[in-house]
Amino acid sequence: MIHEIANSIVGYIGDMGYWGIFLLMFLESTFFPFPSEIIMIPAGYLAYKGEMNIYLVVFMGILGSVLGALFNYYLAMHFGRKFILKYGKYFFIKEKTLDKLEDFFTKHGELSTFNGRLIPGIRQLISLPAGLARMNIAKFSFYSALGAGIWVVVLVALGYLLGSNEALISEYLKSATLIVLICVALLTLFYVVRHKRKKSILED
Repeated sequence: MIHEIANSIVGYIGDMGYWGIFLLMFLESTFFPFPSEIIMIPAGYLAYKGEMNIYLVVFMGILGSVLGALFNYYLAMHFGRKFILKYGKYFFIKEKTLDKLEDFFTKHGELSTFNGRLIPGIRQLISLPAGLARMNIAKFSFYSALGAGIWVVVLVALGYLLGSNEALISEYLKSATLIVLICVALLTLFYVVRHKRKKSILED
């Protein structure tokens, strides 16, 4: 069944082309529980077959991700927390989930936008607390694009290098996710230490 779904996604992307990638990644970055793995890995495979340009695949994947995140950002900024809780329940967004996201954003600051884009389960929704906090839009866009870019490149590379081998893709996806999470932890640690040093220098 998974093979059939993957083939359907490949066919859909092949039919719609780059705008199909953009649309699906846009939706993936909003409220829809739509995993980016089933979009970008098949797109990478099509690039391997020579049916798509790998650079355009990556670009459209990042563009869709960033604009989807901006959609959530502006929704949260203009309509507020009550609106999200009222209608978010239809998209599996509970008050407890939003509380955790806001806590994550508060603890990690602006870097949480970058980190969040690389963490499963948080990736799609980290833009909500950023919008509620009215984070600087230029910084939000930059960190979103950076985080989304890394993830998109990882997925496209898996599809390009491993083709349609589902077993290998599943195995390497877990390893890639673990490596990304370790990198996130190290970058966060570096950011926190650097921030504390700067604060200490200013206080002195």
